[in-house]
Amino acid sequence: RLPPLLFFTDPDRTPRPWETAARLPAGAGVVWRAFGRDDALDEGLRLRTATRRSGSLLLVGLDAELAQAVEADGLHLPERALDQAPRLRAAHPGWLLTGALHAAPKDAADLAALDAVTVSPVFTAGGVSSIRPSLGLLGFTEILRAAGRPAYALGGIGPAQAEALAGSGA
Repeated sequence: RLPPLLFFTDPDRTPRPWETAARLPAGAGVVWRAFGRDDALDEGLRLRTATRRSGSLLLVGLDAELAQAVEADGLHLPERALDQAPRLRAAHPGWLLTGALHAAPKDAADLAALDAVTVSPVFTAGGVSSIRPSLGLLGFTEILRAAGRPAYALGGIGPAQAEALAGSGA
């Protein structure tokens, strides 16, 4: 049920995320972060159309009402909102729920309601994640073990980094 890869939108670097979503392989996932923009509903509906056409999943960042409005496949929670996971799982048992981790979890109980976590930034990256120092392979695997959930590596992932992550559990 978990997508083999996730594409995270960034309003500065991907101002038209539906174009990227249209080119993703079937089964991939899009984590759309609307960041409270005024045109969020219109953009979300356009992105939903693109993900349906490409056979991709759509997860909305943090906003459960917006996720329902665009008929998303689930929700992605920032680290600061992981405590909402049990309530969201109960309210939306069919949703795919993911959550962000940037350090070892303080309360692994909240993570049990998640299908997967994203750990970032693993490598030096641009965009929203660039404000944090990279974790490196060792930091990533430590967080992965502590989380006890399937994990996606996020941040600075290219061919060489993907090869380095082979066998890490990502």
